[in-house]
Amino acid sequence: MSAPSNTDVVQPDSFAFTVENLAAAKKIIAKYPDGRQPSAVMPLLDMAQRQHGWIPRAAMDVIAGMLDMAPIRVYEVATFYSMYNLKPVGKYLIQVCRTTPCWLRGSDSLSGFLHKKLGVGFKEVTQDGLFSVMEVECLGACCNAPMVQINDDFYEDLTPESLGHVLDELAAGRQPKKGPQNGRRGSMAEGGPTTLKDIPLTYDMAGD
Repeated sequence: MSAPSNTDVVQPDSFAFTVENLAAAKKIIAKYPDGRQPSAVMPLLDMAQRQHGWIPRAAMDVIAGMLDMAPIRVYEVATFYSMYNLKPVGKYLIQVCRTTPCWLRGSDSLSGFLHKKLGVGFKEVTQDGLFSVMEVECLGACCNAPMVQINDDFYEDLTPESLGHVLDELAAGRQPKKGPQNGRRGSMAEGGPTTLKDIPLTYDMAGD
């Protein structure tokens, strides 16, 4: 098995962690007992991606050397998990949840809106390099469907209009409000609480 192939991607000749990231990587590796250093492969891949924007083959080779792993073992991890990007993505990576709860609540309309507004398909990058879009499976915020994850942040209870506002804020260099976009508090019922509305009586165990 050879290195992951992305024939349309220009691979850099080399990769090196920054001084700060190299120090952080060594601290991560030191958490594992002798012989278990390969267990650090996932956080190091994440670190490389955050530094470079995506994970080039040279970064995987560097990580393999640091962890005394065969390069193919690093490639296997990087190609298995969808959170690792093996080709360039936009500054803001929009992940649209397409699993049943989000689909029933209108995730298809969000995907269609993104294609129209940004002019790109899935796994493509806008010409200005700001945005890219991909579909993913459940992100674990089913109560607040439909939702998307943009980089590390969740934006929930979305409509095409509210998603458009989020994108406009990001494009303007501002941080939009995270979480529910419809005024909901956390995962509370949209109409407010319907049960357990009274403050419970304090139970005095000491006096029992």
